[in-house]
Amino acid sequence: MTIDADLLARIDRIEAQLAIQQLPIRYALAVDSRDLDNLVTLFTDDVNCGRWGVGRAALKTFYGSEHILRSFYRCIHQICGHAIDLVDADHATGQVYCRAEHEDNGKWVVMAICYFDHYVRRDGSWYFERRDERHWYSTDWLERPGTPRFQNWPGKYESDKYLPRLPQSFPTWASFWEAVEPAALDALTRSP
Repeated sequence: MTIDADLLARIDRIEAQLAIQQLPIRYALAVDSRDLDNLVTLFTDDVNCGRWGVGRAALKTFYGSEHILRSFYRCIHQICGHAIDLVDADHATGQVYCRAEHEDNGKWVVMAICYFDHYVRRDGSWYFERRDERHWYSTDWLERPGTPRFQNWPGKYESDKYLPRLPQSFPTWASFWEAVEPAALDALTRSP
């Protein structure tokens, strides 16, 4: 029996996509249950954590800090969709839509998020190489996004340097709206 090389390559791509699809939900489960040991195993062993350092120990310190998962009590990350682009046999990128809710000091803050991910396969297993969380808004679920602003999470994101990066960071966004008169845009939104 001869197995076609093209068929093997197709099966490998399917298996890669199935394995990569598990990463965001496993991430959500680990974050929501505060299972830092499982959370860090989803990332490469040499993950770059910026000022926190390199590696899974640095990542565990980052997520366990008072700036991240100790800054609110409970959260729920609902994965809404996942697009994967295989770059080659061992690299992929993806975007993950997520609605996250956070209990913080008597409020339930909702965020509409898109994670921009980079994945890598090492020793036959797929990992996050890095995640870039971008969002449209954060606001208490009793309030509307944009009232008073799109970044409305008291005690967090209060500086203008933390303005939401979506939808403006999508590469097609600006060109879609460039032909529309500013007055017409003002009728659609109160925020850039």
